[in-house]
Amino acid sequence: MIQFDIITIFPDIFAGFLKESIIKRAQNKKLLKIKIHNLRDFTKDKRRKIDDKPFGGGRGMVIMVEPIYKAIKKIKNKGKKSRIILLSPRGKKFNQKSAYNLTKFSQIIIICGRYEGIDERVLKFVDEVISIGDFVLMGGEIPAMAIIESVSRLIPKIVGKSENLIGERLLKKEGTFTEYPQYTRPPKFYSKGKFRRARPMILSVPKVLLSGNHKKIEEWRKEKQKLIK
Repeated sequence: MIQFDIITIFPDIFAGFLKESIIKRAQNKKLLKIKIHNLRDFTKDKRRKIDDKPFGGGRGMVIMVEPIYKAIKKIKNKGKKSRIILLSPRGKKFNQKSAYNLTKFSQIIIICGRYEGIDERVLKFVDEVISIGDFVLMGGEIPAMAIIESVSRLIPKIVGKSENLIGERLLKKEGTFTEYPQYTRPPKFYSKGKFRRARPMILSVPKVLLSGNHKKIEEWRKEKQKLIK
């Protein structure tokens, strides 16, 4: 079982995420443990202050090092193999290979940034800095959820048989993804009226997928498979 410990100043953002679908079932079955920690609980003043103005001037506020240090010190379990992650646009790009690497740990602590950034000295207490893409969000809560989902689905018994994890041998080795087109019922779909300037259409499922010939279906899938990086 992997335990996720999330450090955030907005713990309520995770409320719905933890109570839905596979993540909820995995927790109920004790296959996964997720704890959300309010960074303000690790402050020492009445105002529960976690940020301050940057030295040297500049816009916005910066999250202070002390509450994060206290949070890590309290949360980290010495009896577990832990990995401490800071989420930042400056970090290393997260991919499926990264997710596989994180399954080696029994505790993953994720620090969600906010405002204009986090005191640089926090880097002394983390194992790696991760980004989920070349864009900037308002905070690290959504990236934290993405990482939790990506890692959790690799834990045995959470999403079912490994054969359902399409194309993931390449993902584990190279961080790339292979996928083929997929279809479901009905075998023919009729679009009525104009849509995106197109005339009404009959959209059919490829005949080979309806043939029942598993060998030909597998050949078709390999032919149509695309490599996504």
